[in-house]
Amino acid sequence: MNPEDLHKLVTTRMPFGKHEGTLLADLPGNYLHWFAREGFPKGELGRLLALMFEIDHNGLKGLLVPLRVGRSAQPGARR
Repeated sequence: MNPEDLHKLVTTRMPFGKHEGTLLADLPGNYLHWFAREGFPKGELGRLLALMFEIDHNGLKGLLVPLRVGRSAQPGARR
């Protein structure tokens, strides 16, 4: 895993589907579990969704909190 991937989870929005526009870090666990069962998309999005699934499944969402705090302190940052 590239450390930059954690930053991408709190800045990248889901580009399609039921949760289009939602930050990857905010996707509900059941949606991530569905991808885990059915297959993640190819490419970077799939890799990030798989990482978010592992974080959610193992109860590690707290790891992303400092990244969110840092992001909200940046000028022009959207939540």
